[in-house]
Amino acid sequence: MQDKEDFLLLPLVEQFLSARATRKPSPHTLAAYRRDLLAVAGLVAADPATPLPLARLPIRALTARSLRAAFARYAAPRAAASIYRAWSTWNGFFDFLVAERVVSGNVMPAVDKPRVPPAPPKPLRGEETPEQLLTGVARADERQRDPWPERDLAVLALALCAGLRLAELLALRTGSLVGRPGERRVEVTGKGSRSRLIPVEPELDRVLGDYLESRRRRFGSRTVGPDSALLVDRQGAPLRRGGLQYLVESCYRRAGITDRVPAGARLHALRHTFATRLAEDGASAPEIMRLLGHASLATSQSYIEVTAEQERAAVRANRTNRSLGRLLAQHPTVEGSADRGW
Repeated sequence: MQDKEDFLLLPLVEQFLSARATRKPSPHTLAAYRRDLLAVAGLVAADPATPLPLARLPIRALTARSLRAAFARYAAPRAAASIYRAWSTWNGFFDFLVAERVVSGNVMPAVDKPRVPPAPPKPLRGEETPEQLLTGVARADERQRDPWPERDLAVLALALCAGLRLAELLALRTGSLVGRPGERRVEVTGKGSRSRLIPVEPELDRVLGDYLESRRRRFGSRTVGPDSALLVDRQGAPLRRGGLQYLVESCYRRAGITDRVPAGARLHALRHTFATRLAEDGASAPEIMRLLGHASLATSQSYIEVTAEQERAAVRANRTNRSLGRLLAQHPTVEGSADRGW
């Protein structure tokens, strides 16, 4: 019988990815898992001391020592976040191997990983920018070949008033809207297949109702069944990732706010705007965590910290502070009082 430590790596990678697929990650997430596993495994296989074709790399070659060396080479040209993601993927892979009794233990705790602080939120810039965006999109743009302001407004309102991720928006069904008028909620399945219910206020409820009514007029009532995709393109087909990103970017252009969208944020800027406004209006980190579907309270806390920075910036802009600064500059003896431990 073949020793399990002689099992080849590549078939085990495919088994791991198949097991992960039951969690319903996005195709992009699965592709990232595969890239991270194969990139580091390729460095193990290419070790000058024991070079092997990747296709013949056995699982026993993945020791703490070989993985430390491979991760050191992998880390050289990459950002800390990319290294951390690869480390997490390999940690999950070894947990899978332990559960399958292919290896006796997880070696990844012996491989160093960088500390990556949560990325700072990237909300839309400008106090009135969300309102300007919604106003700019709510009216039909005659320059468009087939304007559909009801659909465009529904997409933006869901992101701004419910804080949904791109994948969560695409996964919504018409039947995801549950409850009676005034008590409506939207059922969302987020990362890690975690489900949550987000309250839908009457204003958002009306926007979604107007959109669905316009969709019935366009494509017929049969296209608005409970199992139908909630968001569709102009042909009535479910929106896809690229189409949704393009739709949001075109809305930014039509509203004239492209200069107020943080670089790289795109649709996620709307989710961050939702969370930042929650924090500004007094929501706690646990409340933000539940509404956004975060797995970690630290991620939600970052919005509270950003709000504190914004409060300090607002105080700093107070004209009286500037007057006080001029006073201190004119009277050095007053300035020296700052060292008295008050």
